[in-house]
Amino acid sequence: MLKQRTLQSLTKAVGVGLHSGQRVELTLRPAQPDTGIVFRRVDLPQPVDIPITATAVTDTRLASTISNGGAKVFTVEHLMSACAGLGIDNLYIDITAEEVPILDGSASSFVFLLQSAGIVEQNAPKRFIRVLKTVEVREGEGANVKWARLDPHHGYKLSFEIDFHHPAVDSTGQSVVFDMDTDVYTRDIARARTFGFTRDVEMMRANGLALGGGLDNAIVMDDYKVLNSDGLRYDDEFVKHKILDAMGDLFLIGKPLLASYVAFRSGHAMNNKLLRELLSQPDAYDVVTFDDARKAPPGLAQLAPAW
Repeated sequence: MLKQRTLQSLTKAVGVGLHSGQRVELTLRPAQPDTGIVFRRVDLPQPVDIPITATAVTDTRLASTISNGGAKVFTVEHLMSACAGLGIDNLYIDITAEEVPILDGSASSFVFLLQSAGIVEQNAPKRFIRVLKTVEVREGEGANVKWARLDPHHGYKLSFEIDFHHPAVDSTGQSVVFDMDTDVYTRDIARARTFGFTRDVEMMRANGLALGGGLDNAIVMDDYKVLNSDGLRYDDEFVKHKILDAMGDLFLIGKPLLASYVAFRSGHAMNNKLLRELLSQPDAYDVVTFDDARKAPPGLAQLAPAW
C-alpha cells in the first residue's frame, strides 16, 4: 500500500512576511492520517483552523490567500510547494501572524525544515485526485492571452512558459518541464526564488506591500538587469519559480494530483480557477489509492531524498 506521510517531530522557524514585513513564528507539527494540511492562527483570541481546500482560497493578488471566516493566511504557496514536492499529506502549521514567512524567497528553507523534522509513513492509504479528462481555463486574446490546463497522466508533470519582455528574463530559459518521475524537486525546483522589478516594488511599498522584501529573499531587477550580486541559482530560475508556485497553488486542492499541468503565463488566480473548474466537473476526476505501491508512478511513490 502506498501510504500517507506526515512529520516525525515538530519543527519551528521565525521570519518576516514578504508583504507585511511582520515578524512571524511558524511551527510545523505532525497530524493524524486524513487530517490534510491545516493552517492554525494561534495568535488570535481563539485559535482558528484553516484547512486547505481549493475553495478556501479567497485572494490571489500577488500571492495565494486562504481564509476561514475572518481569519486568513497569505503567501502560502512556497510552503505548500515544499509539502507537494516532498509528498506530505498531513500537517498542522501553527502561525503567529497572517502571512507565512518568506525566508529566502524559495521553497528550499521549508524543504530543509520538513526534512529536518523527519518524514514518516502512516498506516493509511495515500489518496490522489486523478484527472480523467482535459480541463482548461484561459483569459485574454492575442498578446494578452494566458491559460492553464490539466490533462490525464499517470504521474505528475508540470510544463510552464513565461513571456515577460525584459532583458534579464529574456536572456534565460522561458519554458521548463518538470516531471516528478524523472526529476528531483529538491534539486531542480525548490531553490528557485520569487522575483520582482524595482519599479513594481516602489509602487507596492507605497500601497503597504512588499515591506519585507529585499535582495536576500527575492530576485530583484531594474529595467535592464538582475541586481542580486550573486546572480541566479538556475539558468532558468524565473520560470522554475513559476513551476514552484504552481505546485503550491495546485496542492491547495487538498490531495496530490495525478495529472499533467501545462500553462502559459498563468499565475495564482488562474491556477485556482483551474482547480475550481476541475472540481465543478464530477466526471473529470476521481480519487484513487494504490494497494500495490509498485503500481503507483515512481516519482510519487518514493520519499524524496534528504539533501
